[in-house]
Amino acid sequence: MSISSPRPIRRFSRSGIEEVEDLLPTEEPVEFRLQGVPIAVLMRTPGHDRELARGFALTEGIILNPTELAEVQALAGVEGSGRYELVLAEGISIDPERFRRNLYSTSSCGVCGKASIDAVRVASPPLPSGPVVSVGFLQELMEEMASLQTGFADTGGLHAAAAFTPEGELLGVREDVGRHNAMDKLVGRLAARRWPLGEVVVTVSGRVSFELVQKAAVAGVSVLAGVSAASSLAVDLADELGMTVVGFVRPGGSNLYTHPHRLTSDEL
Repeated sequence: MSISSPRPIRRFSRSGIEEVEDLLPTEEPVEFRLQGVPIAVLMRTPGHDRELARGFALTEGIILNPTELAEVQALAGVEGSGRYELVLAEGISIDPERFRRNLYSTSSCGVCGKASIDAVRVASPPLPSGPVVSVGFLQELMEEMASLQTGFADTGGLHAAAAFTPEGELLGVREDVGRHNAMDKLVGRLAARRWPLGEVVVTVSGRVSFELVQKAAVAGVSVLAGVSAASSLAVDLADELGMTVVGFVRPGGSNLYTHPHRLTSDEL
């Protein structure tokens, strides 16, 4: 499946009106089941569905460690069907009714269907004291992530999340129509190799929302940077959990919201 879908449109500009074909970000449902019970339907951009399933299961507290998930199996063995079973590892028992969502989750809402704010405060591990990075370094990481957003370049409508080492090495980048899905895909990719993620820097292409802070915290991420603002609840949660959150990471400056001990000025 493609991350973009062509559609005929009528484009208005100063030079006139023209009939053209435009690329739109693909948005389709995916269903995850646990022991045969549907627990969530997410609106996502197709691709990396198994990473999305693993990341979602971890950041929503369905499993506490990647080893608790044996595999993500396409139902009836049909790839691209949009339905997957979370197959638990031997000896792991989880009641699926605990995690059944009351509503499907749209691409713009990572916590839809949750009964209360308390329900999304999934327990996170103690966050590492580092890394210590500079404002300029974060700007360089943001620029690198932007250069890798091929889906956004085609459609103008996909979010991205990327992870880097404190030395600037790219660990992974994922795009999706939903910012929280991009984060889950990234977490799902990295969790196959390391858990918790530890001293890494995660960058996101939009605002830093509550669900992004929650998911990053569960993954053990201590530095989260976004190209736009952070929401009030995101800042409150990051402050409570010990996470450094930086917003408006762009050339010329940035906003530091929480835990300044991990961020330095390039002028020091």
